[in-house]
Amino acid sequence: MKTFRLLIVSLLSVASVATATAQKRMDTGRGGNPTVYLISVQENDNTCGCSPSMIRDNVIGDYLDTYRGGFQQVRNPQFIFATKNNKFSMALGGYINLRTSYDFMGAVDNIDFVPYYIPMATTYANRQRIMMDATTSRLYMKTIVNSSSLGRIVAFVDMDFRGGDEFSYTPRLRSAYVKVGGFTVGRDVTTFCDLLAGPQTVDFRGPNAYNFNFNTMIRFEQPFLRDHWTFALAAEMPRVNATYGENFSRISQRVPDGVVYLQYAWGKGRRNHLRASGVVRDMYLHNNLSGENTTRVGWGTQFSGHIAFNSFLDIFFNGVYGEGISPYIQDLAGAPYDLMADPANPGSIKTMPMWGWQAAGRLSFVPGVFWVSGGYSNVNIENDDNLMTPDQYKKGQYIFANMFCNISSNCTLAVEYLRGYRENFSELQNTANRISLMVQYNF
Repeated sequence: MKTFRLLIVSLLSVASVATATAQKRMDTGRGGNPTVYLISVQENDNTCGCSPSMIRDNVIGDYLDTYRGGFQQVRNPQFIFATKNNKFSMALGGYINLRTSYDFMGAVDNIDFVPYYIPMATTYANRQRIMMDATTSRLYMKTIVNSSSLGRIVAFVDMDFRGGDEFSYTPRLRSAYVKVGGFTVGRDVTTFCDLLAGPQTVDFRGPNAYNFNFNTMIRFEQPFLRDHWTFALAAEMPRVNATYGENFSRISQRVPDGVVYLQYAWGKGRRNHLRASGVVRDMYLHNNLSGENTTRVGWGTQFSGHIAFNSFLDIFFNGVYGEGISPYIQDLAGAPYDLMADPANPGSIKTMPMWGWQAAGRLSFVPGVFWVSGGYSNVNIENDDNLMTPDQYKKGQYIFANMFCNISSNCTLAVEYLRGYRENFSELQNTANRISLMVQYNF
């Protein structure tokens, strides 16, 4: 704990030094002004007759207009290559991220702090754990084409190194999509996730009731009424995880998940917003007794938002409830709780009710340079018709407090404390604690 106190004092000292430059920079997360390199693809390709400075302003404007902030989103690039007529531009960027974590008084059996993976039995092997992880480092490429017929076309690809076993550093494709005319086609963060409703955490997964996951999709998204309102509708690749028992079997899915949201935003730069989201799932499985395929309907609703009261205080929140929607709740993603077979009724299998909520606040003592935040998150599964066994997950809690400091426009330091709690239906429970340090350098 002495080392922890010394680290806090050091971060506070760095923050006070950075304050002098903070008012000049006021970093909003988008990054500073990138350097634009104009390239010539053919003679006389500057058909607009614009000056180089005007072309550079237009190029930068394209990236500011298409910037997407929120949970785990990258900053704008430091350099951009663009044609002299700005019909095509390309940027490369990313960051190096190193997390050093120490679990004590209970260790989570996961590289991330996921309450679902807290061991129920405390042994000599899981009381403590130290980790050093750079697998969340990122690389991305973004291109923008200004088409006379289709308008602005954005293509984005990014990757990290979370594709294999823990600490294997196997490359993983995160996103790969094209956006044009309100349509997004490819792999992106699920439409059910409200990116701006999630607080920034050192922990890679974030609050257990949040729902940051990737999916392959076709999405239509359209703002209206002076960008105060936004509507989105998406068809997404279904993923079903269930406890089938002996009488049911997994089969390939036939119908995409349908996701929709309606959002209202207000304030300067539309910084504040409230969003209502919904998802409907038609989950296919095989009945071994009848020899026929059958389906079960899952559904979920969510209310989320972000409210910036001023430059000092921000509030983040989301609440979700549904049946058979484990892929859309962080703590339950991959858990076999979408469907549960009834041992007392051989021909019965049901969707499981589940819900969760999270709320967090951020205090920006020096906006864009030094801030602290904290929050609470909770996930629950309802034991509908007593289908769950005593050793299965009943609820989990996630508590965090952190401190971030941008010591330069490219380098960020952070420290975070996490406490997790898991309880089974047998009422057996256990806790875990983690302290993490993070260094991130953007390039």
